[in-house]
Amino acid sequence: LLALPWSSYDGTSIRLTQSKTKARVLVPVAAPLREALDASEKRGPLILTNLKGRPWTSDGFRTSWAKVCAKADINGLTFHDLRGTTITKLASVGCTHSEISAITGHKHADITSILEKHYLASDPELGKSAIRKLEEGTKSPNQAPNWPKRSP
Repeated sequence: LLALPWSSYDGTSIRLTQSKTKARVLVPVAAPLREALDASEKRGPLILTNLKGRPWTSDGFRTSWAKVCAKADINGLTFHDLRGTTITKLASVGCTHSEISAITGHKHADITSILEKHYLASDPELGKSAIRKLEEGTKSPNQAPNWPKRSP
């Protein structure tokens, strides 16, 4: 992202190659980001530049990220963590692995692995969502679904 040029943004989406998997993705831009990008001063060919309008170095960005996190009282969050957070948020609102893959460039197996190993087990909202779906699917709280009868 630190090397993403303005030419990758067309006003509705960002076209990029995911650095880890080399997957090419077309990411639709949500309204808040679109508004921020459209209002941004284009100080050079890259979207993300430092306050001097120069490209970020990895160390400079990491230092600035740490300062912003400290100011927001956020501990232990790296910029890289945002990818996993995005996958988790998309899954928690019901996105399919295919939908998530279209945005992140991950393979389905990688999405499953990321969700299982790092995120889903620690998200209590997913358990609540599962119970809500069960209740909606059975049309009343705590009523068992109409299970097929087992043969003796």
